[in-house]
Amino acid sequence: MQTAIADFIKDTDLGQEAERILRTCVHCGFCLATCPTYDLLGNELDSPRGRIYLIKQAMEGSEVTARTQLHLDRCLTCRNCETTCPSGVRYGHLVDAGRKLVEDKVQRPPAQRAIRWALRAVLPHHRRIAPLVRLGQLFRPLLPAAVRKSVPLRRPPGAWPEPCHARRMLVLEGCVQPSMAPIINASAARVLDRFGISLVRAPGAGCCGAVSHHLNAHEEGRHFIRRNIDAWWPQVEAGAEAIVMTASGCGAMVKDYGQLLKDDPAYAEKAARISELTRDLSEIVSKENLSVLRVDGAGRSVAYHPPCTLQHGQKLPGVVEEILTTMGFDLTPVPDKHFCCGSAGTYSILQKDLSQKLLANKLTALHSGTPEVIATANIGCQLHLQSGTGTPVRHWIELLDA
Repeated sequence: MQTAIADFIKDTDLGQEAERILRTCVHCGFCLATCPTYDLLGNELDSPRGRIYLIKQAMEGSEVTARTQLHLDRCLTCRNCETTCPSGVRYGHLVDAGRKLVEDKVQRPPAQRAIRWALRAVLPHHRRIAPLVRLGQLFRPLLPAAVRKSVPLRRPPGAWPEPCHARRMLVLEGCVQPSMAPIINASAARVLDRFGISLVRAPGAGCCGAVSHHLNAHEEGRHFIRRNIDAWWPQVEAGAEAIVMTASGCGAMVKDYGQLLKDDPAYAEKAARISELTRDLSEIVSKENLSVLRVDGAGRSVAYHPPCTLQHGQKLPGVVEEILTTMGFDLTPVPDKHFCCGSAGTYSILQKDLSQKLLANKLTALHSGTPEVIATANIGCQLHLQSGTGTPVRHWIELLDA
C-alpha cells in the first residue's frame, strides 16, 4: 500500500512503525472473511481492510472524526486477520498506533472518558479490584440478574506447593485473575510440581499492562511493563527457566514487551530477554511427560474454546487440544472456533451489544456437541462465557489438576 505519511508524524517512532506495516498490505481482502465485526455488521469500515484505510488516512493528515474512532473502537483486536493474511500484515500493532493517533485528535464524550478512566483506575490494580469482587460474591444472591451473572462463584484455590525443585519458573499473578479465579495459578503450580518444576510468584509483579495499552494509555502501560521487569529480573538473573503465563491475553502482551520497549535505553535489553523467556502454560505442559499426571479424561466431553490471544496473538493453535486429547478427554466439535467470543479485554464492557452477539454465537457453537464442561485458556474468555451459560467453564489446567 502506497503511503504519504504527514509531516507531523512521519519522523516519530509511531509514524515510522505504522508506515512499515501499512506498506505490507496488498488490499487482497482475505481478512474480511475471518473478521468477527465484519461478519456481524457487513460494513467494510468494520473490517481490517477498512480500518487500515482509516488509519492510513489519519496518518496522512486527513480529518478524523468520532465515526473514525467508532470503527476503530469496534475492532476486537482478536488478530484473526493476522492468521488469515498472506502478506503478514502486523495489524495488531497498526490498530494500536491508529487508535492512539485518533484518541489524541478526537475528544470523547464525558461519559466515555469517565468509564475508560474507571477501567484503568480499577482493573489493573489487584488491591482495588479484590475487595470489589469479594463484596460482589458476598452479596451475589441479592444482585440483579444482569450483574449477578458477571460475578464468579468463589472457589478455594487449594494449596500451593512449596518450591523444592531444581527447575524453577516464574508465574505472572496478573490483576483480575487472582480475585476472580485464584484456582488457575494454584492448579498450574500443582501440575508443574508433578513434573518437577517449582512455580514461583514474584512480589511486586502485577498487571501485564494490556488494559492501559489497549485503552490508548501507552505510557501508563509501559509503567506496568517496567514494574514487572523490575520484579522478575532478580529471579531471571538467578536462573529462572521461563516466565509462565496462565492467561493467554497476558502472554500475548508480555511476549511483546521487547517490541514495546525497544526504544527505551534502560529497559530495551531486559524487555527483550523477558519476552524471550515468556511461555504460555500450554507450551510448558506439552513438552513434559504427561503420563506422570495420571489423569484419565475418558468419558468426559469437553468443548474447548481457544482464545484469540492464544491462536492468533501467540500463534499457538491446537496445543491445548492435543494435551487434552492425550489425557483422554473427548473434545466435542466446535464450529467456527477461530471466531472471538466477544470478551476481548474491556470490549465486553465498552461494546456490550456486539460483545453479547458474539457471545451468543460462540455459546451456540460450544454447546452444539453437548459438552459436560467448557474449557478455555484465558480468564477474560472464561468469565465472559460463564456469564451466558450454566455449563461449567474452566481453565484447561484445572482438568489436569483433578
